[in-house]
Amino acid sequence: MAKAFKSTHRGLTCHLEKAERDLLRSLFEDVVTMLEPEPPVSGAADEDPLWAVVGMDPRAHAVDFAAPTDDAVLRLLPDAVRDDAEASLEFRRLTERGLREAKVGALRAAALAVETSPVLLAPGTAPKFAAALNDVRLVLAQRLGLETEEDAARVHAFDDWSAAENVDEYLALVYNFVTWLQESLMQALNESL
Repeated sequence: MAKAFKSTHRGLTCHLEKAERDLLRSLFEDVVTMLEPEPPVSGAADEDPLWAVVGMDPRAHAVDFAAPTDDAVLRLLPDAVRDDAEASLEFRRLTERGLREAKVGALRAAALAVETSPVLLAPGTAPKFAAALNDVRLVLAQRLGLETEEDAARVHAFDDWSAAENVDEYLALVYNFVTWLQESLMQALNESL
């Protein structure tokens, strides 16, 4: 299979068709929607003025902070300490907002990068683009129920867009496309070192 990304003197470039760029932009935006922290309610009676000035939500540090209920979001923001819900919750309370914001920033930058053709990634932005692709892949993998090598083999068997008969087959094709793109990007990054 041909490589999508190539290392050039301007950075890493990738020629994608408009439909492919539109698909990627939509995927990046969908994951942003899943990850974006709830904005604080401005003017709420319990709002701390100092927190409001620095743009932080005091509820992010509340005692009842909980793990995501959506399995795909939980895959993006997993528990930090296996088999210790209390320690995981404390770690989540201290870090999750920043992690969500970093992921959202990378996803938004990736969505902007696919606005032009060819897609051009400067050396400093390529790792963030790769991280955004990885987050999309993780969400798709969760939605497809990918847990084992057999699951992966089942998904990789789909390669004909015109033969997709249901949502899972379409998602498998999208997963394969994003995987191919990420593999090509990582190869181009390695070659550029």
